[in-house]
Amino acid sequence: MESTSFQTMDGKIVLRLQDRVCDTPEELLSSEQFQRILNQFIKNLEHKNSTLLTVFGKSQTNAEDITRLNETLIYLTRLPANLVQKVVDGSEVFFTDKDLFNTFIEQLYNYWRHFKRLIISESIEGDSQNHPYRTFNRTIEHLTTLVRSTYRDIQANITGVYPRIYRQVSAGAEISAITEKQSIPYPAAIARVTEGIPIIRQVLIYPPLIFETSSNKRVGFFERVANNPIQNFHLDTQQWLCYPAKIGELTVMVYFSLNLFELSFALSNLFEMASDEDLKRTPDAVMFFGAPLDQIDADKAHKTYFYDDEASGSLIGIVPAGAEMEYFGYLKKMSLTLHNIKTMKKGFMPYHGAMFQIRIREKGAFNFLIMGDSGAGKSETLEAMRALGGEEIDEINIIADDMGSLKIGAQGEILGYGTETGAFVRLDDLQPGYAFGQIDRAIIMNANQINARVVLPVTTYERITAGTKVDYVFYANNYEKVDDAHPILGRFSNKEEAIEVFRSGRVMSKGTTNTQGIVGTYFANVFGPQQYPELYDAISDKFFSQMFASDVFVGQMRTQLGVPGMERSGPEIAARAILEMIKKDC
Repeated sequence: MESTSFQTMDGKIVLRLQDRVCDTPEELLSSEQFQRILNQFIKNLEHKNSTLLTVFGKSQTNAEDITRLNETLIYLTRLPANLVQKVVDGSEVFFTDKDLFNTFIEQLYNYWRHFKRLIISESIEGDSQNHPYRTFNRTIEHLTTLVRSTYRDIQANITGVYPRIYRQVSAGAEISAITEKQSIPYPAAIARVTEGIPIIRQVLIYPPLIFETSSNKRVGFFERVANNPIQNFHLDTQQWLCYPAKIGELTVMVYFSLNLFELSFALSNLFEMASDEDLKRTPDAVMFFGAPLDQIDADKAHKTYFYDDEASGSLIGIVPAGAEMEYFGYLKKMSLTLHNIKTMKKGFMPYHGAMFQIRIREKGAFNFLIMGDSGAGKSETLEAMRALGGEEIDEINIIADDMGSLKIGAQGEILGYGTETGAFVRLDDLQPGYAFGQIDRAIIMNANQINARVVLPVTTYERITAGTKVDYVFYANNYEKVDDAHPILGRFSNKEEAIEVFRSGRVMSKGTTNTQGIVGTYFANVFGPQQYPELYDAISDKFFSQMFASDVFVGQMRTQLGVPGMERSGPEIAARAILEMIKKDC
């Protein structure tokens, strides 16, 4: 590949394009990158003492053998085996057992495909606007087609048989991005650390992406620290990228180590990307995912934390490197923590919850906010609502899947905003078949483990930032079984009664963190409010007072998600109750 740098690391490949990719199979197989992959593959076979090495006709291979193999493969892209043997001296050894040689090629192809593969196209500052996405996409598509067709032609020329069934697997890059080095108007302390780190300006992914992470749950909360944690940072600009996330109306610059690129690019399924205009303004916060352990305090190596630089107005989040931190929940929740803190400082009320609008045929729109901790049943009830819609519901519009904020409008109405355009939800708690119906857009993590998760787009940026009037506010109670004393839906009679339940933040843990049993968290929100309780107490009192003054329905919804045997039926029962309540109110 022309003007290309190539990097492998722990089951991952990063290709950096400065000019163009290969146009022909001959260029592909002659490239330094292919020859490195071929040599690594053969070394791997030698390490395993694989019988595939007998394709060379001897027990030990040398550089001359590999060069001969490479030349043979180049000719096999155009000629059948009998002609290749006449052209390449010594190649007849490879065709002694054609089935074995064919299997060797199959395993080489699979070896390439087992890597997590990223292509980065580097642009100069201001050039990304002149780098049309169609050209970039065509380049990546061309590479995918070239790799796949080269593999197929070689196999066909070895066996003399063309398959009748073709599977269009992703054979090029799984993730591709255009990056640009930009001058961001940061305070000096942040500018020093981030200068020269490329900013992502476009992402191309090939879902479904399915991968496993070293950890599959989040532990603890995000601690506030007194000293700037990046004052001693010196980052290798070739080993870091930045995803400029638009979280609600705020811009959070998420810097991440390339060692964690598959996790970090999943942000493109969760948060909108900041625009060029956004990047001309000072970002609201920055975070570092995979911060090098040798550059942070030893006592912080297993903690997630943030620094509030009140003098400059900057917020800085840190998630250290380490296997226990390789979980998307840290990346997502730290980003949202920074958003929530900034939101509180502006006098608005961040919430941990799901907000959605239901449009009932001939009855209009009804807007719900369901607040509660992880695993309380917020997203699950929403998905159950979607499945139950039938002919009664015209549409369900998601305002917030996990977090958002409230503002008070000019007429005293409570307005709800979201933060994410996507969802990061438990695979087990989705309605049967729903995840598979969306698999062509999904990023699936740890599919064979407890707390398997999927990241998929669910709404639009315009919808989450429009400001939607709130009609109903519920606390999601997942631990109480519904009976005569505990109805599915109940309304609080006054502000004090409501705040007591919401502040307690009680939930039956679903294994998404390291907690077990029924636990309580301040307003079910360790993502900012818990770190600033005095500020949030004043904000929540103001907003709950306004809810009752403006006749918002404030109550409790029992999802029963934490009740054994009710994991699927509980949210469905709650969804049915909401529909019945709407009909009654109409």
